[in-house]
Amino acid sequence: MTVAANDPPPASEAKRGFFVVFEGGEGAGKSTQVRALAEHLMGVGQQVTLTREPGGVPSAEAIRALLLDPANTAVDPRAEALLFAAARAEHVAGLIAPALQRGDVVICDRYIDSSVAYQGFARGLGAEQIADISAWATDGLLPDLTIVLDIDPQLGLIRAGRVSATPDRMEQESLPFHEQVREAFLHQAGLDPDRYLILPADDDPQKLAREIIGEINRRLLAHG
Repeated sequence: MTVAANDPPPASEAKRGFFVVFEGGEGAGKSTQVRALAEHLMGVGQQVTLTREPGGVPSAEAIRALLLDPANTAVDPRAEALLFAAARAEHVAGLIAPALQRGDVVICDRYIDSSVAYQGFARGLGAEQIADISAWATDGLLPDLTIVLDIDPQLGLIRAGRVSATPDRMEQESLPFHEQVREAFLHQAGLDPDRYLILPADDDPQKLAREIIGEINRRLLAHG
């Protein structure tokens, strides 16, 4: 079988899984790009596991409901960080790690960088401390590629409001909070540029999808 330069290897030839994470502020359009990438990869025969954080498995989905419920306004920041880490531990053990062992391409909407951005930076708990908690919770599992959809927080919150009539706890935070989240994602990407792809979220969605698919195809070929 001949494989074109920009096509990923057939699923039957994949030797191990590949872990892709989408990050970005509220309203960045992550779900749109997650679906577009998943549809492309499944269309060329890849095994794909599509998931999100917090969530992915029943226990983590239950934690998600608690964390994002706008009625829970008095959650202590440290408790919030630990709940995200607990959900992530369940998610990795119950879904992500097994899928990678099968050789799947795992596509996840949010992962460790979200905790570093929201709890470490915006909540002021410390990026290193939050990263350490998540590293322990996940047994050190990092994505092969993290795609950051960068968006101006004001625009992002407007977009998020169009999608949801009832903002969740994170969407209800102040503009300065979300500005810190944006800075945190860009800071994290700058620490390890080979493992990140930063794209402007206000670009045409189809153009973004083409760029993302092209990058994933190249990395899957290199991954083997």
